[in-house]
Amino acid sequence: MDSKKIVTIGGGTGNFTVLSGLKEYKHQLSAIVSMADDGGSTGVLRTELGVLPPGDVRQCLVALSRSSALLRDLFTYRFESGRFEGANLGNLFLSALQKITGDFDTAVQRTGEVLRIRGSVIPVTTENITLVATLSDGFVVRGQAEINNTVLTAAVSLTLDPMPRANPRALAAIAEADLVVIGPGDLFTSIIPNLLVRGVPAALSSSSARKVYVANLVNKPNHTKDFHVADYALVIEKYLGARAFDAVIYNTEPPSAELLSRYAREGERPVRSDGEGFEGAAYRAIGAPLLSEKIVAPQNPHDQIERTLIRHDSVKLAKVLLEQFLDR
Repeated sequence: MDSKKIVTIGGGTGNFTVLSGLKEYKHQLSAIVSMADDGGSTGVLRTELGVLPPGDVRQCLVALSRSSALLRDLFTYRFESGRFEGANLGNLFLSALQKITGDFDTAVQRTGEVLRIRGSVIPVTTENITLVATLSDGFVVRGQAEINNTVLTAAVSLTLDPMPRANPRALAAIAEADLVVIGPGDLFTSIIPNLLVRGVPAALSSSSARKVYVANLVNKPNHTKDFHVADYALVIEKYLGARAFDAVIYNTEPPSAELLSRYAREGERPVRSDGEGFEGAAYRAIGAPLLSEKIVAPQNPHDQIERTLIRHDSVKLAKVLLEQFLDR
């Protein structure tokens, strides 16, 4: 198979999953990462040090790393007690390197050298931004963390303040790509913020790459309750325009009854993927069994929901992406 250029667009965990599977192949990978995160330890670093959010970038760097397991574990290590409780060492490293180099994009590239990544990780913008949601009643919510805790509908209007310019490296990667993979990830707080950055929609529209959206497995109660796969696609088309992508990939494999019960107790249910809702769509809808059988403990031991119990299998997902869009 000839080496192709693949670009992923999203946030941390979703990008991590896609990259973890694709890095086993000899393709050239570029991960474009949202810069809207302001929650948790990332939010503390933004507030106290005035740095750009390192969390999602750090996850992508680890996903592409070819360094030792010990070094990868070091970059994902989270302090469990004391004054640094909840702080992630990789986030601290990136923030310190931004202070030393004076530029976050440079810090990301230098960290990539330390971790010996195969590919590149690209902040979608290097400007300091805030995600803003205007609800249907006109109420305005500022900040990704606050928006995460707000009940939204598909009618919500999302913007960035200030409106940033795209990182030139991100635009170049999209222009040169053979395949662009959007998602999976939180629709309103991880995916859409990338598509709001000035220059990104135009770059995607003019790119000759095959463009694919990977739908989520589980709906978020206060954002995408009862959403069908097609509902996710409609929201993305709202920001990118019609024919925004060539295909949507969704899971057809039901989780176990036990897992469904555990998620239902927190109001979370699988994304509806019964094959309906695609009538008249300009894209192909491709269903495949994509669930992982592995059980992975949540990074944050205080999480009430073990969100990683229902997750994509990175190997299965990579296989579908390559067979459907690059092996032909």
